[in-house]
Amino acid sequence: MIFETHAHYDDEKFDEDRVELLSHLLRENGIEKLVNVGASFEGCKNSLALAEEYENVYAAVGIHPEEIDEIDDEVLDWMRKTASHPKVVAIGEIGLDYYWVKDEAQRAKQREWFNRQMDLALEVELPVIIHSRDAAEDTLNTIKMYNNRHLKGIVHCYSYSKEIALEYVKMGWYIGVGGVVTFKNAKKLVETVEAIPLESIVLETDCPYMAPVPHRGERNSSIYLTLVAEKIAEIKGVSLEEVERITYENALNIYNKSKRN
Repeated sequence: MIFETHAHYDDEKFDEDRVELLSHLLRENGIEKLVNVGASFEGCKNSLALAEEYENVYAAVGIHPEEIDEIDDEVLDWMRKTASHPKVVAIGEIGLDYYWVKDEAQRAKQREWFNRQMDLALEVELPVIIHSRDAAEDTLNTIKMYNNRHLKGIVHCYSYSKEIALEYVKMGWYIGVGGVVTFKNAKKLVETVEAIPLESIVLETDCPYMAPVPHRGERNSSIYLTLVAEKIAEIKGVSLEEVERITYENALNIYNKSKRN
Protein backbone atom coordinates (compact mmCIF):
# COMPACT_ATOMS: atom_id res chain seq x y z
CA MET A 1 0.00 0.00 0.00
CA ILE A 2 1.58 3.25 -1.20
CA PHE A 3 0.86 6.93 -0.57
CA GLU A 4 1.87 9.05 -3.59
CA THR A 5 2.74 12.43 -2.10
CA HIS A 6 3.38 14.47 -5.26
CA ALA A 7 1.72 14.03 -8.66
CA HIS A 8 0.37 16.19 -11.49
CA TYR A 9 -2.50 14.23 -13.01
CA ASP A 10 -4.00 17.46 -14.33
CA ASP A 11 -1.17 17.53 -16.89
CA GLU A 12 -2.23 17.11 -20.52
CA LYS A 13 -0.05 13.99 -20.80
CA PHE A 14 -2.79 12.19 -18.85
CA ASP A 15 -5.69 13.34 -21.02
CA GLU A 16 -6.11 9.94 -22.67
CA ASP A 17 -6.17 7.73 -19.57
CA ARG A 18 -6.64 10.01 -16.54
CA VAL A 19 -10.07 8.58 -15.72
CA GLU A 20 -8.87 4.99 -15.87
CA LEU A 21 -5.82 5.72 -13.73
CA LEU A 22 -7.62 7.65 -11.01
CA SER A 23 -10.79 5.58 -10.94
CA HIS A 24 -9.21 2.14 -10.65
CA LEU A 25 -5.77 1.46 -12.19
CA LEU A 26 -3.74 3.13 -9.46
CA ARG A 27 -5.53 1.35 -6.65
CA GLU A 28 -5.21 -1.95 -8.52
CA ASN A 29 -1.46 -1.33 -8.46
CA GLY A 30 -1.25 -0.59 -4.74
CA ILE A 31 -1.54 3.22 -4.80
CA GLU A 32 -3.98 3.82 -1.96
CA LYS A 33 -3.88 7.64 -1.78
CA LEU A 34 -2.30 10.49 -3.73
CA VAL A 35 -1.89 14.23 -3.56
CA ASN A 36 -2.24 16.17 -6.80
CA VAL A 37 -0.07 19.25 -6.48
CA GLY A 38 -0.75 22.67 -7.93
CA ALA A 39 2.01 24.65 -9.62
CA SER A 40 0.18 27.28 -11.66
CA PHE A 41 -3.09 28.92 -10.63
CA GLU A 42 -4.89 26.82 -13.24
CA GLY A 43 -3.13 23.74 -11.89
CA CYS A 44 -4.37 24.54 -8.39
CA LYS A 45 -7.96 24.74 -9.61
CA ASN A 46 -7.58 21.53 -11.59
CA SER A 47 -6.03 19.73 -8.61
CA LEU A 48 -8.99 20.71 -6.46
CA ALA A 49 -11.41 19.48 -9.14
CA LEU A 50 -9.68 16.09 -9.26
CA ALA A 51 -9.76 15.82 -5.47
CA GLU A 52 -13.48 16.54 -5.48
CA GLU A 53 -14.09 13.91 -8.16
CA TYR A 54 -11.99 11.02 -6.83
CA GLU A 55 -12.17 9.70 -3.28
CA ASN A 56 -8.51 8.71 -3.02
CA VAL A 57 -7.17 12.01 -4.45
CA TYR A 58 -6.24 15.03 -2.32
CA ALA A 59 -5.01 18.45 -3.41
CA ALA A 60 -2.24 20.90 -2.63
CA VAL A 61 -2.53 24.51 -3.75
CA GLY A 62 0.44 26.77 -4.36
CA ILE A 63 2.29 28.71 -7.03
CA HIS A 64 5.60 27.29 -8.28
CA PRO A 65 8.51 29.76 -8.43
CA GLU A 66 8.64 29.48 -12.22
CA GLU A 67 5.00 30.63 -12.34
CA ILE A 68 5.45 33.46 -9.87
CA ASP A 69 4.51 36.19 -12.37
CA GLU A 70 0.89 35.07 -12.20
CA ILE A 71 0.48 35.35 -8.42
CA ASP A 72 -1.03 38.43 -6.80
CA ASP A 73 -3.13 39.25 -3.75
CA GLU A 74 -6.27 37.98 -5.47
CA VAL A 75 -4.71 34.58 -6.15
CA LEU A 76 -3.40 34.46 -2.58
CA ASP A 77 -6.91 35.19 -1.27
CA TRP A 78 -8.28 32.35 -3.40
CA MET A 79 -5.70 30.01 -1.89
CA ARG A 80 -6.62 31.22 1.61
CA LYS A 81 -10.30 30.41 1.06
CA THR A 82 -9.54 27.12 -0.68
CA ALA A 83 -7.29 25.93 2.15
CA SER A 84 -10.36 25.20 4.26
CA HIS A 85 -11.65 22.68 1.72
CA PRO A 86 -11.74 19.19 3.28
CA LYS A 87 -9.65 17.69 0.45
CA VAL A 88 -6.87 20.32 0.53
CA VAL A 89 -3.97 18.99 2.60
CA ALA A 90 -1.01 21.30 1.87
CA ILE A 91 0.24 24.56 0.41
CA GLY A 92 2.47 23.73 -2.53
CA GLU A 93 4.39 23.45 -4.51
CA ILE A 94 6.15 26.63 -3.50
CA GLY A 95 9.78 27.61 -3.15
CA LEU A 96 12.77 28.82 -5.14
CA ASP A 97 14.17 27.91 -8.54
CA TYR A 98 17.31 29.79 -9.60
CA TYR A 99 18.29 27.39 -12.40
CA TRP A 100 17.10 29.60 -15.26
CA VAL A 101 16.86 32.86 -13.32
CA LYS A 102 20.07 34.88 -13.08
CA ASP A 103 18.40 38.28 -12.58
CA GLU A 104 18.54 39.22 -8.89
CA ALA A 105 15.29 41.20 -9.07
CA GLN A 106 13.42 38.12 -10.28
CA ARG A 107 15.06 35.97 -7.62
CA ALA A 108 14.00 38.53 -5.02
CA LYS A 109 10.44 38.27 -6.33
CA GLN A 110 10.59 34.50 -5.90
CA ARG A 111 11.75 34.94 -2.31
CA GLU A 112 8.96 37.44 -1.59
CA TRP A 113 6.21 35.13 -2.78
CA PHE A 114 7.85 32.11 -1.20
CA ASN A 115 7.67 33.91 2.14
CA ARG A 116 4.12 35.08 1.58
CA GLN A 117 2.96 31.55 0.76
CA MET A 118 4.81 30.23 3.81
CA ASP A 119 2.98 32.87 5.87
CA LEU A 120 -0.28 31.65 4.37
CA ALA A 121 0.52 28.05 5.34
CA LEU A 122 1.09 29.18 8.92
CA GLU A 123 -2.17 31.10 8.90
CA VAL A 124 -4.27 28.21 7.57
CA GLU A 125 -2.32 25.60 9.57
CA LEU A 126 -1.32 23.39 6.64
CA PRO A 127 2.08 21.85 5.85
CA VAL A 128 4.03 22.95 2.78
CA ILE A 129 5.53 21.20 -0.24
CA ILE A 130 8.83 22.82 -1.17
CA HIS A 131 10.36 23.05 -4.64
CA SER A 132 14.03 24.03 -4.57
CA ARG A 133 16.51 24.03 -7.45
CA ASP A 134 19.94 25.67 -7.38
CA ALA A 135 18.82 27.57 -4.27
CA ALA A 136 20.03 25.40 -1.40
CA GLU A 137 21.18 28.13 0.98
CA ASP A 138 18.23 30.49 0.55
CA THR A 139 15.75 27.62 0.82
CA LEU A 140 17.32 26.22 3.98
CA ASN A 141 17.51 29.63 5.62
CA THR A 142 13.85 30.30 4.88
CA ILE A 143 12.75 26.93 6.18
CA LYS A 144 14.79 27.37 9.35
CA MET A 145 13.01 30.65 9.99
CA TYR A 146 9.55 29.17 9.52
CA ASN A 147 10.40 25.92 11.27
CA ASN A 148 10.96 28.01 14.40
CA ARG A 149 7.33 29.06 13.98
CA HIS A 150 6.29 25.38 13.88
CA LEU A 151 5.66 25.08 10.14
CA LYS A 152 6.53 21.65 8.70
CA GLY A 153 6.57 20.11 5.26
CA ILE A 154 8.21 18.07 2.52
CA VAL A 155 11.30 19.03 0.54
CA HIS A 156 10.10 17.71 -2.80
CA CYS A 157 12.35 16.04 -5.39
CA TYR A 158 15.35 16.38 -3.11
CA SER A 159 18.61 17.10 -4.99
CA TYR A 160 21.09 18.53 -2.49
CA SER A 161 23.69 16.93 -0.20
CA LYS A 162 23.10 14.44 2.58
CA GLU A 163 24.39 17.02 5.06
CA ILE A 164 21.64 19.48 4.16
CA ALA A 165 19.08 16.66 4.21
CA LEU A 166 20.13 15.80 7.75
CA GLU A 167 19.51 19.42 8.76
CA TYR A 168 15.95 19.12 7.45
CA VAL A 169 15.48 15.81 9.24
CA LYS A 170 16.63 17.32 12.55
CA MET A 171 13.89 19.94 12.14
CA GLY A 172 11.26 17.25 11.61
CA TRP A 173 10.84 17.78 7.87
CA TYR A 174 10.39 15.05 5.27
CA ILE A 175 12.46 14.34 2.16
CA GLY A 176 10.60 13.49 -1.05
CA VAL A 177 12.24 10.66 -3.02
CA GLY A 178 11.17 9.70 -6.54
CA GLY A 179 12.42 8.08 -9.71
CA VAL A 180 15.77 9.90 -9.71
CA VAL A 181 17.01 7.54 -6.97
CA THR A 182 17.08 4.75 -9.59
CA PHE A 183 19.26 6.71 -12.05
CA LYS A 184 22.91 5.70 -12.52
CA ASN A 185 24.06 9.27 -11.84
CA ALA A 186 22.02 9.66 -8.64
CA LYS A 187 24.98 9.39 -6.27
CA LYS A 188 23.96 12.33 -4.05
CA LEU A 189 20.38 11.12 -3.65
CA VAL A 190 21.49 7.55 -2.90
CA GLU A 191 23.86 8.91 -0.24
CA THR A 192 21.00 10.95 1.20
CA VAL A 193 18.71 7.92 1.39
CA GLU A 194 21.51 5.99 3.10
CA ALA A 195 22.09 8.78 5.62
CA ILE A 196 18.58 9.71 6.71
CA PRO A 197 16.09 7.51 8.59
CA LEU A 198 13.31 5.82 6.67
CA GLU A 199 10.93 7.66 9.02
CA SER A 200 11.91 10.89 7.23
CA ILE A 201 11.22 9.74 3.64
CA VAL A 202 8.04 10.04 1.59
CA LEU A 203 7.44 8.51 -1.84
CA GLU A 204 6.64 10.71 -4.83
CA THR A 205 6.75 10.65 -8.61
CA ASP A 206 6.30 14.25 -9.78
CA CYS A 207 4.54 12.48 -12.66
CA PRO A 208 4.35 12.82 -15.59
CA TYR A 209 8.03 13.66 -15.11
CA MET A 210 11.12 11.71 -13.98
CA ALA A 211 10.08 8.10 -14.52
CA PRO A 212 12.34 5.58 -12.77
CA VAL A 213 14.61 3.08 -14.51
CA PRO A 214 13.75 1.08 -16.65
CA HIS A 215 11.12 3.60 -17.79
CA ARG A 216 13.38 6.65 -17.79
CA GLY A 217 12.34 9.02 -20.58
CA GLU A 218 8.77 7.70 -20.67
CA ARG A 219 5.71 9.34 -19.16
CA ASN A 220 5.78 8.67 -15.45
CA SER A 221 2.84 7.56 -13.30
CA SER A 222 2.29 6.50 -9.72
CA ILE A 223 2.21 2.86 -10.82
CA TYR A 224 6.01 3.06 -11.06
CA LEU A 225 6.39 4.01 -7.39
CA THR A 226 6.98 0.36 -6.51
CA LEU A 227 10.29 0.63 -8.39
CA VAL A 228 11.25 3.63 -6.24
CA ALA A 229 10.28 1.77 -3.07
CA GLU A 230 12.29 -1.28 -4.18
CA LYS A 231 15.39 0.87 -4.70
CA ILE A 232 15.00 2.48 -1.27
CA ALA A 233 14.59 -0.98 0.27
CA GLU A 234 17.81 -2.09 -1.44
CA ILE A 235 19.71 0.99 -0.21
CA LYS A 236 18.41 0.68 3.36
CA GLY A 237 18.68 -3.11 3.56
CA VAL A 238 15.04 -3.60 4.52
CA SER A 239 12.00 -5.23 2.94
CA LEU A 240 9.80 -3.58 0.32
CA GLU A 241 6.87 -4.00 2.69
CA GLU A 242 8.65 -2.03 5.40
CA VAL A 243 9.42 0.83 3.02
CA GLU A 244 5.81 1.00 1.86
CA ARG A 245 4.43 0.83 5.41
CA ILE A 246 6.71 3.45 6.94
CA THR A 247 6.53 5.91 4.05
CA TYR A 248 2.74 5.58 4.06
CA GLU A 249 2.65 6.48 7.74
CA ASN A 250 5.05 9.35 7.11
CA ALA A 251 2.69 10.79 4.50
CA LEU A 252 -0.25 10.52 6.87
CA ASN A 253 1.78 12.25 9.56
CA ILE A 254 2.75 15.26 7.47
CA TYR A 255 -0.55 15.85 5.69
CA ASN A 256 -3.35 17.26 7.78
CA LYS A 257 -4.69 14.37 9.81
CA SER A 258 -8.22 15.73 10.01
CA LYS A 259 -8.45 15.51 6.20
CA ARG A 260 -6.64 12.27 5.46
CA ASN A 261 -9.44 9.71 5.93
